[in-house]
Amino acid sequence: MTDIEIPQGEQRVIEGQVRVYYDGYWIKKYDVPADTLLAKKRLIEALTHRLFNHVEYGLNVPGTRLTEARRAFLDETDQAKKRVKGGMLAGALFNRATDIFTKLVELQACGVEIQSDNALMRQCGEHLQESLALGKMVLHRSGEEGIDELWGEPFKAFAFPIEEFYKSRYVKIALTMRAIDAIGDALRSTIAAFTPFGSLTPVVDDFVRAAKLKTETLRTDLEVFEVWSSFVVASETLCNFEPSLPSASGIDPQLCAQFSELLRAGSVLVSSMARARVPMPKSARAFIERCEDLGQSAKNKKDPTPRPGPQPVPVLAP
Repeated sequence: MTDIEIPQGEQRVIEGQVRVYYDGYWIKKYDVPADTLLAKKRLIEALTHRLFNHVEYGLNVPGTRLTEARRAFLDETDQAKKRVKGGMLAGALFNRATDIFTKLVELQACGVEIQSDNALMRQCGEHLQESLALGKMVLHRSGEEGIDELWGEPFKAFAFPIEEFYKSRYVKIALTMRAIDAIGDALRSTIAAFTPFGSLTPVVDDFVRAAKLKTETLRTDLEVFEVWSSFVVASETLCNFEPSLPSASGIDPQLCAQFSELLRAGSVLVSSMARARVPMPKSARAFIERCEDLGQSAKNKKDPTPRPGPQPVPVLAP
């Protein structure tokens, strides 16, 4: 059976581990908790913590300050500051929704039946929807593109069965792995143009492999200690790689320095993807273009195409 024939969500035991298939990748599968209000509360709390861990600083505004945050956003006329205040309002909405959900779970624990059309449940959903819309203004903590998918995850966890939410996460993980593979391919292609970096290929292979393992592994997994430490070491090895620069290499040392900087940028970008488990397509595309441009510059320096010299003036016969 080829990958094309494998249905989405297919499960298999591979090397003693249950894995699930999505978009060309066999991803480590985790048990889905029971679909209860308490389970959703815990999931939304975890997603809230995850969100604020990856977006730019200063947005974790308490839900109790929602009115202040909204007023500050609506009154702002400077567009650059309005973007930031929009993110702060999104954070306050996010936290208010979590506050409401927490109290509803406490009421349920006291024996109070909470219906899906409960007014507070509706308000919780409205807050999450509004925070999702405002979250499009927010950047990743690295300063790269925004990762507004993270703002939508708590709403998905709130609005859909938990099992459906987990399925959507597997799809996102598969897309992230594909983006990491594409970045690895771009680095390998660039290495081919840089003779002094020839021994770097297995280092890139290790880094890509470790990044994909990090992407599929939850922090609560017992294997996270080995997975995270391996990923950090692979990243450090990539960033600290020192090429040999023999005089006969024909490679401009300045271009080699640029490639070293490119390796560090790639490490940061892939780390951002692997930790947040989102593909960041704009940033990935821009990085791949940088790799292509630098590789082409190295080839041009190595094998410059001679320009045609002045052509002789034809002499007319008398």
